[in-house]
Amino acid sequence: MKNKNSIALTLFFSLFFLWAISSNLLPTMIRQLMKTCELSTFEASFTETAYWLAYFIFPIPVAMFMKRFSYKAGIIFGLLLAAAGGWLFFPASILKAYWAYLTIFFIIATGMCFLETAANPYVTVLGKPATASRRLNLAQSFNGLGAFIAAMFLSKLVLSGQDYTRENIPADYPGGWEGYIQFETNAMKLPYLVLGILLICIAVVFILFKLPKIQDESDKNNSGKLINFQVLKRSHLRWGVIAQFFYNGGQTAINSLFLVYCCTYAGLSENTATTFFGLYMLAFLTGRWTGTLLMVRFRPHDMLVTYAIVNIILCGVIILFGGMIGLYAMLGVSFFMSIMYPTQFSLALADLGNDTKSGSAFLVMAIVGNACLPQLTAYLMDRNEQIYQIAYLIPLVCFIFCGWYGWKGYRVIDNA
Repeated sequence: MKNKNSIALTLFFSLFFLWAISSNLLPTMIRQLMKTCELSTFEASFTETAYWLAYFIFPIPVAMFMKRFSYKAGIIFGLLLAAAGGWLFFPASILKAYWAYLTIFFIIATGMCFLETAANPYVTVLGKPATASRRLNLAQSFNGLGAFIAAMFLSKLVLSGQDYTRENIPADYPGGWEGYIQFETNAMKLPYLVLGILLICIAVVFILFKLPKIQDESDKNNSGKLINFQVLKRSHLRWGVIAQFFYNGGQTAINSLFLVYCCTYAGLSENTATTFFGLYMLAFLTGRWTGTLLMVRFRPHDMLVTYAIVNIILCGVIILFGGMIGLYAMLGVSFFMSIMYPTQFSLALADLGNDTKSGSAFLVMAIVGNACLPQLTAYLMDRNEQIYQIAYLIPLVCFIFCGWYGWKGYRVIDNA
């Protein structure tokens, strides 16, 4: 049984890896769509809105689907849907319309929503409750690996280093402006072709493998509501949902604008910027692995408070200095953001029992913070070009709330 659990966890780790690649391609796509669709930073930021809006709309239907059928059925459907969405980049490259790309990102995110709503609670429950935070941080380390690969390598496949406008494009460029746009548009297809193939392969493995039953699927008396809204009366879950809203919004505000910051405000070339983006995600990955090891000795909520305080200070550095100093501070922010999402997720799911799927659905819905706070950050950046770094007040405020959750909000003070 223990061996079967290990295999199941390994399969779920692959899901964390895959959805990280999907979501962490978005900053690259924002930069690319600014070129191919001639968008401002604020307009391009709605790429994040289209993607993360699915996480607000679908978690409850997804949780109901999985409670009616199973985690496995939800995962397989999500993998196939996300793969289909990725392959829609081929007809979209013919349309070259911003709305088409937004639709594709929404479809991919819907598929990924199935994976995330299933994987986080499954990893939390499949093992001893005392090690749930450590286990979820380990799983999220593979999320960090996917983020690093997307940032360091896949971004270089997409971004050509050429940043022309209609006014400065070389007269001898093959095909002129239309040729340039088509070249940049075609570059977006390859990562999603590869991602689609990987998703199909993992779906086949899940079809063939029999997952071990966990508590809420093994309970024969588990015939209650498909989704239990009453679970939000549990204060540690309710505050956890709010904390996840702020964390996700703050993280994505920094992630999504990272390449824009590098190229527009720090004066770096696209090639150098993607290298820094890779280092940024490497810091995140290193933080995940380090955090998992530290949780053997330190309590998860204490680490959450400490990491949040450090990030508040680092955001202050970005606001005060901007430029390259701010860029290096962002690398530090990435390291100290690393444990926040899985730690808050596992703390919020504590003691939920058969309501774990419902709790997970509400926590995943909190990712809607990604659909609004990055846009507010981009708007402030656009409106204050001379003091653009003032926009990083948004993530600073977000980390303040995360620190409060690790200090007081996580406590289980009411019974089921």
